[in-house]
Formats: sequence, structure tokens, C-alpha cells
Amino acid sequence: MEEIALTIQLCVSDLGTTEAFYAGILGLPLQRPVTVLGAPEHLLLETELCQVIFVEDAAVGQLHPILQARLEGFPRGVGMTLHLVVEGIEEIYQELLEEDLEILYPLERKPYGTWELWCFDPDGYLVVLEEPVD
Repeated sequence: MEEIALTIQLCVSDLGTTEAFYAGILGLPLQRPVTVLGAPEHLLLETELCQVIFVEDAAVGQLHPILQARLEGFPRGVGMTLHLVVEGIEEIYQELLEEDLEILYPLERKPYGTWELWCFDPDGYLVVLEEPVD
């Protein structure tokens, strides 16, 4: 097995809300690993070569007080976008609308062979969802 080439850590307000969005609505394989003593509880989204770790603001602020003022800024991740390949994008789009989550660009068939929509996760991170056209 190859080593993870890239790890991204994102601070979030609430792990439960984050889990509901990424695992519940988007259907991604999000894990809640058992943590070692002293390490903050977190969520893990992992692919073959990349992983995204979600940690609550409070835990990061406690471990790194110098970051506290920056963690209070909103929206988060300005200039950063998570591009995620999903299955069932039409159903995901309907659920995003039902949950009244902010959509930047609605679901659209792109000329390069994908369905695509741009939305914000509950913490304000920009997320681009893509599904190949059958």
C-alpha cells in the first residue's frame, strides 16, 4: 500500500454537523477513528493518496492557542475549494436544496462530460461536486 501523499486538515464548528453533510448528504466514506489519549476527536475522509481530517475549532484552539483568533474568522477556506467525485448527484442536489444549504452554481451538465454543482459546506468551505455523465 502506498503512503498518503497529501493530508489536509480543516477546522469545523461541529463534527456532528460535518459528518451529517459529508457522510449523510454527500454519501462519502467518512470515518470517525478512535483517537489516542490527548489527541482531538476527528473525522477522516480518505482516498488512495489523499486524506482530509476534520477537527473542531475548540480542540485546535486548545492545542494551538496562537491560532484562536484566526479560527474565529468566517467564511473559512477563502480561496480553497474541495473537488469531490460523488454518486447520485441529482439526489444530493435535491437534499442540499431541502436542507437550505448555500449553492453557488446549481447542478449543470458540463461539456467536458460531468454533472457539476458548487456549494458551501456548513462551515463555509467551497465544495465542487462532480459525477461523470453516463
